[in-house]
Amino acid sequence: MRIDQWVPALHRGDAIGDSARLMRDAFRRWGHQAEVYALDLDADLEGDGRRFRDFRAGGPQDLVILHYALPSPLTQAFIEHRGRRALIHHNVTPPEFFVGWDEEMVRICTLGRQELPRLVGHVDLALADSEFNRRELEALGFARTGVLPIYLDFERYRGPANPVLAHSLADGLSNVLFVGRVAPNKRHEDLIRVAIYWKKFIAPDVRLLLVGKLPRRRPYFDALQRLFYDNALTPWDVVFTDHVTHAELLALYRQAHVFLSMSEHEGFGVPLVEAMLMDVPILAYRCTAVADTLGDAGVQFEHKRIDETAEMAHRLVGDAALRTAVLAGQRRRLTAFEPRAVEAALRRYIDGL
Repeated sequence: MRIDQWVPALHRGDAIGDSARLMRDAFRRWGHQAEVYALDLDADLEGDGRRFRDFRAGGPQDLVILHYALPSPLTQAFIEHRGRRALIHHNVTPPEFFVGWDEEMVRICTLGRQELPRLVGHVDLALADSEFNRRELEALGFARTGVLPIYLDFERYRGPANPVLAHSLADGLSNVLFVGRVAPNKRHEDLIRVAIYWKKFIAPDVRLLLVGKLPRRRPYFDALQRLFYDNALTPWDVVFTDHVTHAELLALYRQAHVFLSMSEHEGFGVPLVEAMLMDVPILAYRCTAVADTLGDAGVQFEHKRIDETAEMAHRLVGDAALRTAVLAGQRRRLTAFEPRAVEAALRRYIDGL
């Protein structure tokens, strides 16, 4: 059997694309022909992934898997495809988060959420990477649904970190880390408010590390900068890294004292798994898929109170007993996302088609 995957874009370091390539490798180990096709792909991935224009349909027993996270021409092509079809839903951020900040993202997210229901009745299996996303599929009317977590290569996180960056961060400050693109749903303003409270009322030793791609349009980023400048913080207190290499990401995780998430919309939350894998205690606002990914791991809260969040983050840095207990719980939870566990679930779904 041939198993092909379609993704809108294939970029190195992108979680969905990396997961699709790991799935392809698993399919090949099982004896299937398998490729990943993308509308757009990085030049250094030519030959690893393939361009969608080169896709040719196989026989009726062959399978095409669409990774859905963006509106794209793949949606209509998938509807028209004859053969077995499976969907993996990675969620589309509700457009309301971008109103007043980025009207182009409002348009893209609106289209993305409108396109998804068109796939109802055109798939043999609809998977989601979290229970939160699966429930969305079920509510839309998809008949056969399941959960398949993002496939991560744990070995990549055991590689060498950037030594210069690691050394610069090991200067005695408390490193509070968040990883995720700078977007309104991630609520970077709440992270900054935690840092403001920490510096003003707890201790002057906090450094907020905000790792992720900066927005294409500046209003939200400019507002974040005004927030910390107006409260006497500097770019050395609140560090926006923009895109980082994998070695730099490892250095940031290894020097982080706590991972803090104030995000209000997550479809899965790959950085939560990364933080568990890198043994960084997690403090997270419990919403959307955060609860699915963490289970009972980390320290989760259901109401945003900046003072309480800052105090708990500070405790996770300095309270050795609490830190040890939280890390133990995260290690237990991490087993659900080990490559062998994800691959076993994938095989059950494929064999059941």
